[in-house]
Amino acid sequence: MPQPTDLLQGTLDVLILKTLALEPMHGWGIAQRIQQVSKNVFQIGQGSLYPALHRLEYKGWIQADWGESENNRRAKYYSLTRTGKKQLQAEVESWDRLAAAVALVLEQG
Repeated sequence: MPQPTDLLQGTLDVLILKTLALEPMHGWGIAQRIQQVSKNVFQIGQGSLYPALHRLEYKGWIQADWGESENNRRAKYYSLTRTGKKQLQAEVESWDRLAAAVALVLEQG
């Protein structure tokens, strides 16, 4: 079983934004999608996920609406706002620059 991976500050935010760019989802669905796409490297607990969702909603990057989940329970569904789409683009560009810089440092013999 793979060991859990600690996320850098802000990384969870961009993962949530990217996940919601695909379609609106409830919290549990977001966590499951991130875990699935990362091949179980990222396992997001409720104690990290819901504060991040509230923070993103407060910033206006996502919005929440009540809906019905797959098992017929009320659930909050989160979706990306127009501002959130712009922020996602900026975050991805920033991540690309960071990853390239880390790669340069790691390539040094």
